[in-house]
Amino acid sequence: MRDDGIDLARLSYNEIRHLRSDLQMIFQDPYSSLNPRMTVANIIGEGLRAHGKFKKRDERMQEHILKAMDDAGLQSYFIYRYPHQFSGGQRQRIGIARSLAMNPKFIVCDEAVSALDVSIQSQIINLLKDLKDEQDLTYLFITHDLSVIKYISDRVAVMYLGNIVELAPTDELFENPRHPYTQALMSAIPTTDLDDTREMIPLEGDIPSPVNPPDGCKFNTRCSYRTEVCFHVVPEWEEVGNDHFVACHHKLPVGSGIGDLKNRSETEELSSNPTA
Repeated sequence: MRDDGIDLARLSYNEIRHLRSDLQMIFQDPYSSLNPRMTVANIIGEGLRAHGKFKKRDERMQEHILKAMDDAGLQSYFIYRYPHQFSGGQRQRIGIARSLAMNPKFIVCDEAVSALDVSIQSQIINLLKDLKDEQDLTYLFITHDLSVIKYISDRVAVMYLGNIVELAPTDELFENPRHPYTQALMSAIPTTDLDDTREMIPLEGDIPSPVNPPDGCKFNTRCSYRTEVCFHVVPEWEEVGNDHFVACHHKLPVGSGIGDLKNRSETEELSSNPTA
């Protein structure tokens, strides 16, 4: 992983610590990711003090914290409350405010809504999308929910056993998945369209161990297109379209996607932009 051309894996502890104020994270579990002994003010302010954004806890720092809370949809009177006094959605907003307070360049959202109730998920997703547009934020949004991906992402990387098998702009990927694994994922998306005749593509075979993956293509134990070369040769990363890359010996033809997801019930819910 690189930041401004810097390979983060090669940095020392002190070097990576210097960059952490630019690289923030929103965790999957809003319950275990907040210190139960700290108030909202202390949770959001901890990073500010640790990275020297403010030398002391004064009125200026409190105004900064309140601004981050407001951006995340939290009321100002929450500032001295503790995590156990909030719902799951409110706790996730605290985690979002903690990240925003650092004015980061890049935020990793690790399954940021999967632990929340469905009724709350759309509110948090809409909040993240609005913040991305308003503050020009860059997210690395890790999720297994394809409706969320299509709604919030500009570009999508599909991973299998820790390897990226396809990378493309969102609309291009959904319209023209060129990797068999991507195509199978797309086929599993449920729809409310009664005229949709798509059939789900079953993935048969065993899932290999990530610790001891097979030789050649990592997907060869489950791919219906596999041939002898797939068991011996790792497929090369190839550009198959405008900013569209795929690693596969048997790339699918253009037009193998599912088209517009406007009939997805989850997508409709996300697009409704409910009041947070």
